[in-house]
Amino acid sequence: MITQDSIEALKARLDIVDVVGSYLELKKNGANFKAPCPFHQEKTASFVVSPSKQIFHCFGCGIGGDSIKFVMEYEKLNYPEALEKLAQTYNFSLSYDNKNTQKKANTKLMQTLSEWYQSLLLKNQTALTYLQERGVFESSIEKFGIGYAPDSQSTINYLQSHFFDMNEAIEMGVVGKGEGRVYARFIERITFPIFSPNGSLVGFGGRTISGHQAKYVNSPETKYFNKSRLLYAYHLARQDIYKHKEIIITEGYLDVVMLHQAGFSNAVATLGTALTKEHLPLLRKGEPKVLMAYDGDKAGRAAALKASKLLSNSGFDGGVILFGDGLDPADMVKNGAIDELKKFFTHPQPFIEFVLDEIIAQYNITNPKEKEKALFEVQEYLKTLSSLLQEEYKLYVASKLNINPSFVKVSQQQFVPQQQMQQNSYKDMQELSFVKTMLEKPNLANIIIDFIDPSFLQFHTQEFLLALQQQVDTPQIMQILLDENVKVIEDEEQLKREIGMFLMKYYNRELKKIQIRQDLSFEAKAFHIRKLRDKITQLKKGELF
Repeated sequence: MITQDSIEALKARLDIVDVVGSYLELKKNGANFKAPCPFHQEKTASFVVSPSKQIFHCFGCGIGGDSIKFVMEYEKLNYPEALEKLAQTYNFSLSYDNKNTQKKANTKLMQTLSEWYQSLLLKNQTALTYLQERGVFESSIEKFGIGYAPDSQSTINYLQSHFFDMNEAIEMGVVGKGEGRVYARFIERITFPIFSPNGSLVGFGGRTISGHQAKYVNSPETKYFNKSRLLYAYHLARQDIYKHKEIIITEGYLDVVMLHQAGFSNAVATLGTALTKEHLPLLRKGEPKVLMAYDGDKAGRAAALKASKLLSNSGFDGGVILFGDGLDPADMVKNGAIDELKKFFTHPQPFIEFVLDEIIAQYNITNPKEKEKALFEVQEYLKTLSSLLQEEYKLYVASKLNINPSFVKVSQQQFVPQQQMQQNSYKDMQELSFVKTMLEKPNLANIIIDFIDPSFLQFHTQEFLLALQQQVDTPQIMQILLDENVKVIEDEEQLKREIGMFLMKYYNRELKKIQIRQDLSFEAKAFHIRKLRDKITQLKKGELF
């Protein structure tokens, strides 16, 4: 773990305006800075950065926090990853315990090896010619860090000459061990470095150029490399995925390289495996539309069908693009068919329609028994969807099978729409003023607490309680702190006047409630009314009690 002292030292070095300003164009607005919010679509800038409070807050979507929180949300990183990103940006050395020191050593091994592979590629004409024939530009070779792995012994010698521990190399999957010897896992292959979502180098993919039986190989499973959770080039595509709310998933490394080269920089690839449930958490980040761009051969269709079932069952929006005539996205980019690719990606076949069509295509529906089997399989698939979607696709299935819609039996479970939070947009400026004063004028906070109970507030009880607990990192409190319309009460005399007016309103409301209550005896009601009127009279005289 990163030590707490190290975290605090990094926080002390960070300036929120500098951090956010490296991502967004900030414009001065009074004591603060403003910009269009990067986390939701808006026409007017409601994203505010406060240099004095070292926080940001969006008055549109409610998100807010400090510099670390911003980087977490913008880069889609977890807390340690955001700390490491900021430390690297600001040339700050974080302190780790022993476990993470080992991880940093492993990272250095992988990075050094990748740079060596890249240098060897420039000296290998066969590998360079292959990439040039596939249409890969030099700029793409540099962007993706494409390299070349030589013979096994050369790699072993290189690691040893740089004093890397062979056990570390084995642990990272670049070296294997068997029959009493160690050997390099990537031999005479073009290498494609594979990164985790936060940009840490965790493995390689390799493409043979010397006739090895396996055309492509990947790093073996390690504690850092799990091909069922990783997507090639996700760290490069991440920002465009969030910006355009769309991700293109292909089957090959070169497909990704060429699509990025053609401007489709939201493209990624699975690592020689089908899309799995373990990929879904990564795909949910940013809630993008998912486009599966697969080869149109038998294997590609089968993979697309499996992925479409998984994604539609899990509630993802998107569709499938299948490439025919033996072409793939890389070939189309090389051939200059960019406009055609744009049309493909703009009009994919929706997942559910694709699955239904593929299931039905497996049967000869001119045969009644085959049609019945197709209907049964289609219904089993529909049962994995919500009741609303089942109803929507009954007519589609009926038309494809040429049967009456009443034969399509769907689940009767009730569709429950996702609950949406309803927020009260009304602002009571006097109540908010008390909250802000408690936070910014600690010497006046006790006076507020002495006279005002949280239950007295009509609209902002929750914010008052958060202020009592000094929960300044919550969205509600950050919004109050950055709202220039909410004024801070500057002195004790002014505060007591405001409290008097507030209590006057409160006790008048309570008086009206008592007067219309039917559950109190005449004597009890008279007692409460007399007590409340005494308090109101006292307040009118300018006296607090």
